[in-house]
Amino acid sequence: MASASTQPAALSAEQAKVVLAEVIQAFSAPENAVRMDEARDNACNDMGVLKFARLVKSYEAQDPEIASLSGKLKALFLPPMTLPPHGPAAGGSVAAS
Repeated sequence: MASASTQPAALSAEQAKVVLAEVIQAFSAPENAVRMDEARDNACNDMGVLKFARLVKSYEAQDPEIASLSGKLKALFLPPMTLPPHGPAAGGSVAAS
């Protein structure tokens, strides 16, 4: 299987920035709120989205603006997560016998 670095990029970094900004703008529009809820409910493994996400991920390390836009887009789809507590106060350690 060929790695992503050996294949020519389908989008340039500048094109990825434009696409990310437009997608965020469209998803954030109030008139699309119902459709966004439906999309979240009906989400599945769409290969086009996965390929785009992989391409954007490859640009994140190279361009802070793409990393920021990607984070905003992820925030639209993924609910905020809290980390479970760790350490002795949370009962996470096992006492030695």
